[in-house]
Amino acid sequence: MLVLRFWEDLPEAEIARILGCSLGTVKSQVSRGLARLRELAEERAYARQLVTYRTVPDPSLTSAGWKRDITVVPDLATELPSIRNGGITDGGRVYTFHIRPGADWDTSPPRQVTAADFVREFKTFCNPAPNASVGNLPYYADTIAGLASYCSAEERYFADTQRHPATAADVAAFQNSHSISGIEAVNPLTLRFRLVSRASDFLNLLALPFASARPAEYDQYLPNSDNLDRHLISDGPYSVGPFAAGKSIVLHRNPAWRQSADPVRHQYVRKIIVAIGVTNAYTQISGLRRGQYDLMLDTDVPGSMLPGLRDSPEFHIWPGAGIMPYLVFNLRSPSSRHAAAHLDVRRAVEYGVAKAAIQQIFGGPSVAKPISSVQPPGNLGHIATNPYPSPNMAKCKANLHRAGYRAGPKLKFLYAKDSIDAAVFTALKASLARCGIQLAGDSVPVSRYYETLSNQNKNGKPGAYDLGLASWIPDWFGNDGRTTLDALFRTRCVDNATNYGCYSNRTVDRAMTAAERATTPAQAARSWAAAARQVMADAAVVPLADLQNPIFSSARVREAGLRAGVVYAPNIGGPDITSIWLAKG
Repeated sequence: MLVLRFWEDLPEAEIARILGCSLGTVKSQVSRGLARLRELAEERAYARQLVTYRTVPDPSLTSAGWKRDITVVPDLATELPSIRNGGITDGGRVYTFHIRPGADWDTSPPRQVTAADFVREFKTFCNPAPNASVGNLPYYADTIAGLASYCSAEERYFADTQRHPATAADVAAFQNSHSISGIEAVNPLTLRFRLVSRASDFLNLLALPFASARPAEYDQYLPNSDNLDRHLISDGPYSVGPFAAGKSIVLHRNPAWRQSADPVRHQYVRKIIVAIGVTNAYTQISGLRRGQYDLMLDTDVPGSMLPGLRDSPEFHIWPGAGIMPYLVFNLRSPSSRHAAAHLDVRRAVEYGVAKAAIQQIFGGPSVAKPISSVQPPGNLGHIATNPYPSPNMAKCKANLHRAGYRAGPKLKFLYAKDSIDAAVFTALKASLARCGIQLAGDSVPVSRYYETLSNQNKNGKPGAYDLGLASWIPDWFGNDGRTTLDALFRTRCVDNATNYGCYSNRTVDRAMTAAERATTPAQAARSWAAAARQVMADAAVVPLADLQNPIFSSARVREAGLRAGVVYAPNIGGPDITSIWLAKG
């Protein structure tokens, strides 16, 4: 749990006094909180990509601000490649980028970010070190020519752990002596990608933090290791350090960064302190009101506090575009004569769920919007129709009768052992009972929940669950079907896959492939919509809600376009700390 404090300027001794630790701790110790740092908004401050997203106020999913927030713009690239400017060639299979001169690493002396720094990053995706994976490999291995074969070669090489131990030196030696055929540093400032086939969302993939430039110094360390955490190098407006183990991480202005070489970030404040370990949301909000902290980073505003915050100018509710939560049908469960495999039973559940009750559990209409599509609103392919208006107990019963369950099936509901999921179970049990469906609960510890939900070795055997609760937030927004529809519904019935219920429809698979290979956004949207429509016709899942994003800040935080408070940047997953300044006085 992290909270953020902005500072105009403080010496290390003062930081130590405020955080309650010694000056030596501030100067020398490293926290594994840096692993969390990379997952949150702070990465925006020290890691840059070829392309990225702006941060502007987006009060609704239909606003001009939302469209601007989800539109890719140049970052380290001088311009977006296109057919017109010669950056996209060979029928959409080759992308060429030119890197901005003057974009430097905070090395001594500062050094230009180069094309080779990006090649190095992609080579780390499949490194063999334990717990050292970088990024979401399938996104890129399925898209960039030669990456899958490069990863296979590296895996074979390091399979013999006696001859080829996965040390930093050995991993770097392999990566520096092997190439990826589809990624070429043409010259220091020119980078070229060759794709397996057209990819309508390739720029979105390159805007993910996984695709950040990687300096040569990182060859000395295994990815995601403690040693690397001690030696982070920045090409953004802030450098990382000092930090105190388990207590804080400090970002300070990067002297090598130039505003003229960065079109999207800023360097308004001098220092940013991330305090680690403040786990209670009420404590955090109290600290924000007193000015002890400025932002909450990874803790939600409790629903019970929303009424008391609504009139504060520092409080905003920004739109979401996910499926949070939704119901999964385990299509392989043999329970109740394979009830979950019956289309009419699944449609009965669709009609029997009272989504308004679920909405209240998650904070009410202002923060939980009922949804009826598997492609969330605000994204390409969203269908603004409701094929199963609910609750409709007459249609629920009619579908059960058509499926041969006049007495109603008995279904097992899997959920995580926490208060929110337990409340969802209680609400579902009550609403489905009204049309004769008997729901029995099966709660498992939160730490084992998704492992159980996706355990395909057990999910086809007696005693398996019939219905489960899941949530999904896309890795990006806009043309995001690869990270929503493809991730959740492409035929992929294996352990730990995110197609939890083993749904399979080859028509849907073909539509998704067509969307990913589309040449225009309009073509992609039509194909994503076709896939989403078929998934709902098959009643593969029950979308329940789209959670919004409440954010509260201290009174002194400012951001462009707002009188007070901050914007929730959807493609960052939180506030953009490089767009924030402090009110004086």
